Amino acid sequence: MRGAIPPRQHPGYFPSFKRPLPFDPYLCERYFPRVPEGDDTTITQALLQRNASLMPTAAEEASINLMVSKVKQILDGIMTNPQMAAKVEIQEVREVGSFKKGTMVTKSNVADLVVILKTLPTVELVMNLGQKVVDDLKADLKEIFGCVSRAYGCEIAGTQAVVRLYVTISPPCVPLLEPDLHSSVPVAVLQENMAMIRHARWFEENGNISSLKVLVRCLKDMKKRHEGWENLSIWHIELLAHYSINHTSNRQPLPLSHAFKRFLQLLSTGILLPGSPSLSDPCDRGLPLTNFYSPADMDSICCAAQTLLRVLSHGGVKMLLGTDSRQVNVTAEVSMWDSVVVTPLEKAYGVGDEF
Repeated sequence: MRGAIPPRQHPGYFPSFKRPLPFDPYLCERYFPRVPEGDDTTITQALLQRNASLMPTAAEEASINLMVSKVKQILDGIMTNPQMAAKVEIQEVREVGSFKKGTMVTKSNVADLVVILKTLPTVELVMNLGQKVVDDLKADLKEIFGCVSRAYGCEIAGTQAVVRLYVTISPPCVPLLEPDLHSSVPVAVLQENMAMIRHARWFEENGNISSLKVLVRCLKDMKKRHEGWENLSIWHIELLAHYSINHTSNRQPLPLSHAFKRFLQLLSTGILLPGSPSLSDPCDRGLPLTNFYSPADMDSICCAAQTLLRVLSHGGVKMLLGTDSRQVNVTAEVSMWDSVVVTPLEKAYGVGDEF
């Protein structure tokens, strides 16, 4: 219409803030040739050694495999005959999580199963299902087992291993949920549990690379030990690790040491900061990964990564991986590397601040 105010000049127009693409030297080697950055063999060996120490022992693998097979056998029986467990009707049982993906860590002998129900879930129904599994396990294996209610479903714990049952329902059944009756199992939790199946399927199709599993296992361990990464999603670690290895200009996968450094560089340059053109979640409507974090979490993840990258650049790979004899919390304490002082970065985001 003649005389109308152009959108960009309208007084109520506020353009959304967008950061430039994070600088990634592995995508612009033509213009920024990389120079040698020290002995990459040392980093590779440190990662492989740490991975070997983090892998479950043969005894742990045997115990978790036995328990998973027994639990699945019991659930298959209930699927065939719903009368076995207070008329619980099961549609499908799927293996998910680190057990399915092959990235389990020693001393964390836990496997995850998603149980898709035909019956609308309540706490009582889920506990009846869990107790039925426990009773059958006790009768079969003659060991001590227990069932504990969890927000996601229930946890079946034995003396040697744990199996977590994540309860969900098929999407067409969601509108049938009654808030008063099924409020104890929120829709958001049911959707998150269903997403675990998509994550496991994606990893099975795209993550069957030994170097990726090594990198993911080491990064999961780092997440536990370094402040600032507490809320970094393991699923996003897997996506970023896969990107770090495979997304290159020549379509050739990077060596393990380079992928490790690139992972830290991507976080350091702000791939998870507000407004960043971040990666998209291939299993959740293509939403940017930044949609899943608060501003404070994004700031903490970036700050920690920048400090860790500085330590790595000065030869502190063992400190990052937890194999250094010194006990220094490098993301919270000052550390020294060959007369170079690395001071943890201060958070840019505070309570009440906005990016």
